[in-house]
Amino acid sequence: MLTELYEQIYEKIKQSNPIIIHRHVRPDPDALGSQRGLAAIIRQQFPEKNVYTVGEEVASLSYMGTMDNVPTDLYEEALVIVVDTANRPRIDDKRYSKGSYLIKIDHHPNDDQYGDISLVNDQASSCSEIVSDLSFYLKDRFSMNDEAARLLYAGIVGDTGRFLYPATSAHTMRTAAQLMEYDFSASEIGQLMNTHSKKVAHLSGFVLQNVEINDLGVAHVILTQEVLEQFDAEDDDTAQVVPLPGTIEGVICWGVFVQQTHGGYRCRLRSKGPVINEVAKRHGGGGHPLASGANAKDMDEIKEIIKEFDEAIMEWNDA
Repeated sequence: MLTELYEQIYEKIKQSNPIIIHRHVRPDPDALGSQRGLAAIIRQQFPEKNVYTVGEEVASLSYMGTMDNVPTDLYEEALVIVVDTANRPRIDDKRYSKGSYLIKIDHHPNDDQYGDISLVNDQASSCSEIVSDLSFYLKDRFSMNDEAARLLYAGIVGDTGRFLYPATSAHTMRTAAQLMEYDFSASEIGQLMNTHSKKVAHLSGFVLQNVEINDLGVAHVILTQEVLEQFDAEDDDTAQVVPLPGTIEGVICWGVFVQQTHGGYRCRLRSKGPVINEVAKRHGGGGHPLASGANAKDMDEIKEIIKEFDEAIMEWNDA
């Protein structure tokens, strides 16, 4: 089934011009890696085509390239490809719907089935792994290149937590090894991902000092607007501190709750075993079984999420 979809996507790319590639809001390395990596492959294979990547810029991920400014009238005849985005509300730049044809490439659970072609492999570690598979399957028809390999490798490293997360499979490692055969520095990618600004370093200290952990192993920390201002940090900076509670002995599930300027909270939720994406869905979010995002309107809803984490751990312990 996947190989049939690879062929369909290749034929549509071959037929189309222009091609505009989208991904999700608040992009991470996998969103940018799969987006710009796919663009790099298409540009090399079809140099006559106009290929664009759109969405907000993220200063901390500038090493993964910059986005293009695309006039709206280009969408009328465009093939639009959306990568690494489970549901339509999270697609960055709502003009994606103005294209003549839509392809979805993703590795999240397929709860929102959109696109004229939908390539979803929720067993893949990352969307960057899927784009790599597409290239390696098609071989000379859709050849990998140095820049694409660099970007896709970064995406895989980012979404596997440097190969620590359970979604890291033997296939993931083989794919990463294939990408490392191209001319880029894998160690440089690792160093860039492991280098934080001073404000993020100080925010990390706050998280470790203020995280609360209950007897069941649920940890949480709340980052208010006052805390962010204290460290001159923004919402995007908090992505880098999300793994920290999970490094503490005894923590099984955790949440980093970031107050937004409108007053609600962005909930970054993680687990080492219990499935938590169902919890996220009940609070306006979703994602992977062990890594999800949600929203809370106030402290009462945060307490509800923590209680549901307690219940998830108890069910997991009884299984």
